[in-house]
Amino acid sequence: MLDEEDSAPAVKKSRVFYGSLEEKERQRITMETASGAAAGSDALKAGIRAGNINISSGETMEMEERVSERQLEALAEFERRRRARQITVSTDDAEVKAGLRALGEPITLFGEGPADRRERLRSVLSVVGPDALKRSRKDEERAKRSRDECLQTWYHEGPASLKEARLWLARYSLPRAMRRLEAARALKEVAEATKTIRQQELHKSLRNLNNFCSQIGDDRPISFCHFSPDSKMLATASWSGLCKLWSVPDCALIRTLRGHNTNVGAVVFRPQAGVSLDRSDVSLASCAADGTVKLWNLESDEPVADIEGHGDRVSRVSWHPSGRFLGTTCYDHSWRLWDLQLQEEILHQEGHSKGVHDISFHPDGSLAATGNPANHTTFELTSCVSDITSCVFNLTSSAATDGHFLLTGAYDNTAKIWSHPGWMPLKTLAGHEGKVMGVDVSPDGKLIATCSYDRTFKLWLSE
Repeated sequence: MLDEEDSAPAVKKSRVFYGSLEEKERQRITMETASGAAAGSDALKAGIRAGNINISSGETMEMEERVSERQLEALAEFERRRRARQITVSTDDAEVKAGLRALGEPITLFGEGPADRRERLRSVLSVVGPDALKRSRKDEERAKRSRDECLQTWYHEGPASLKEARLWLARYSLPRAMRRLEAARALKEVAEATKTIRQQELHKSLRNLNNFCSQIGDDRPISFCHFSPDSKMLATASWSGLCKLWSVPDCALIRTLRGHNTNVGAVVFRPQAGVSLDRSDVSLASCAADGTVKLWNLESDEPVADIEGHGDRVSRVSWHPSGRFLGTTCYDHSWRLWDLQLQEEILHQEGHSKGVHDISFHPDGSLAATGNPANHTTFELTSCVSDITSCVFNLTSSAATDGHFLLTGAYDNTAKIWSHPGWMPLKTLAGHEGKVMGVDVSPDGKLIATCSYDRTFKLWLSE
């Protein structure tokens, strides 16, 4: 008895395992699952026989599904770890960050070092697959190639009429540009004190603008207004499809132009209309939402010609300063230039990402500006003031203003006058009960016209 107590306990020999424990762990989990399922089934049957478990329908609950789910999760985790060990990840931290970015993962986490970042990338690749990074890089290269192709400049041969028109435009615009530059040089020689006095007088007259005349123009909202070159008439366009001519300054109706069947976007006088052109000549152009463009004279209330070729809404028309060409903007993402002398389309210009809303020509006649709500091109000045629906920048058509103010109309039911330079507000023209949809300045610089959603147009005159 004492010998047995004094004898030393047997030393347990340690076991050393070589290689992966994955197979051993698989066997252990399988044995535990089988034994647990059998024990659970026997215990359930014993409980039913003893009356401790009452199942009225005679059905039994199997625990194997829950156990099998845990088993599958464990096996999937082992498989993921195995794949992760076989994935090669760059040791360059910059490449690791680029890979995480390409996979849509954060390039770094709080407190994460380069080694942790490499393991995170390896873990992500083990889930999405090692080829995901290659596919992402291929997609980026393909997108970059498509962007480069979009930026490539391409040309196509134009008709002979376009070449002749461009030569004609060059001969027309270059002398006008020379005269404009000479006038600018002469203005530069004027003393600063004289310039300041002129500017102060102009600002004073603008601050004294008041509503001179208000007239109900139509049963529907009035979308556009435009003064004639001699400042004696005002043309208005309405959503009813009617265009009307009014005498200035008494706002008496002269003629109603009938021809459009839907919303009219604009009606504009041709340069020299009512001045040097005969009344039977084409003096106005209008456009509508159904893609129609019509030409009018000052003698008839019916159109003298239709311009066809637009497949979508035409929002604006504008005459070239020479009066020979007409520009139209369309919501098919393009604008067109028409030669009235040849009576044909000579240019169909694409390039906008959305419908083209407005167009204007440089006073010299050498440039055209087009714009839409998404982007603008050369000479687009509406981006300097927010919430603008229409604007007129009077550059050289009025000697009285000399391009020293900007007139804008907005959806806050007002029109505003902004000084140049500095673009500070000088005067707010309030009085409309709806959003202001169009504004214009008379060529003699004495009157300002505004038209509104409230179906009226107003004339503003300085006291």
